[in-house]
Amino acid sequence: MAEESFQERTEQATPKRRQEAREKGQVAKSRELASVAVLLSGLFTLYWGSAFFLNRLHLILGYYLSHLSSFEITKESLNAIGIIGLKEFTICLLPLLAVITFVAILSNFLQVGPLWTFEPLKPKLSKINPFEGIKRLFSLQSLAEFLKSLFKLIVVCWICYSVVSKRLGLLIPLLDETPFQIAAFIGLSSFEIFWKSCLAMILLSIIDYLYQRYEFEKSIKMTKQEVKEEYKQTEGDPMVKSRIRSIQREMARKRMMQEVPEADVVITNPTHLAVALKYDAKKMEAPYVVAKGAGHVAERIKKIARDANVPVIENKPVAQSLYKLVEVGQMIPEELFKAVAEIFAYVYRLKGKRVAGGNV
Repeated sequence: MAEESFQERTEQATPKRRQEAREKGQVAKSRELASVAVLLSGLFTLYWGSAFFLNRLHLILGYYLSHLSSFEITKESLNAIGIIGLKEFTICLLPLLAVITFVAILSNFLQVGPLWTFEPLKPKLSKINPFEGIKRLFSLQSLAEFLKSLFKLIVVCWICYSVVSKRLGLLIPLLDETPFQIAAFIGLSSFEIFWKSCLAMILLSIIDYLYQRYEFEKSIKMTKQEVKEEYKQTEGDPMVKSRIRSIQREMARKRMMQEVPEADVVITNPTHLAVALKYDAKKMEAPYVVAKGAGHVAERIKKIARDANVPVIENKPVAQSLYKLVEVGQMIPEELFKAVAEIFAYVYRLKGKRVAGGNV
């Protein structure tokens, strides 16, 4: 562990590391992108639904002004008036609230996908540690956030100045216009400032999103040692796996050797290969291999066969073919039926038996 702390994080994060980070709520996400999406959706909803909003406000205002003389100033009447006003304003603002809520959820979903975790909400001592707070305050990320906010302020101020300076010549003639025309002038000027600011923020949010992705990828990078440790945890220690395979092979070899005394014949190479065959004409369609081996294993098969009085027959071509083509527990292929049948006939003559029937 001490070595890990001095190693550089040069390796790309593995899928397991990415999944663990995601479960903790660590994802590449730009708050600027979501904010701009909400502002733009709210702006265009107000613009396209301006007739609806103005009509609703006109109805609300007309209702109160037309019934002003009939209202009784009591606690009950004020409560009723407040409830009616709240209901009407809610109906008026409901489309706007629905749109910006949907866009806020959609903008975050498109950035991070489906994610449901309470990990960021869990209380942590590091969050209330004053030293950790000071460290975060003077961190590189805080500096980046400060510069980003300062840049946004400069951009918005410049847009406001450019729009207002362009319309300065229209302010004096505006004094002779009706209140509705003055309100329209202010609304259009504000709308221009707003949508130009949003367009500038879109560019900034895209840059911010790319920066957040870069920072996220950098934060989840791994050291070479961490990659090795994760591989051991997921795939298993190579030494342990090798040992397990060795034990499994040894157990399989022992079970194979236990079958050799039950074989009918062992065919050899004569020294390098040995294949033990068993055949029961009443139960089997053809002989099958109960054991096979090369080198030291072949010598053990022949020794066990001799100790159990199992005939050991030398036939180099047949032994090589059986060793290459047939696995332990499989029946011999059809092209070897004739050659093996001759060997079994010879064995049965030695034992004074005769084949009861079958393919061999």
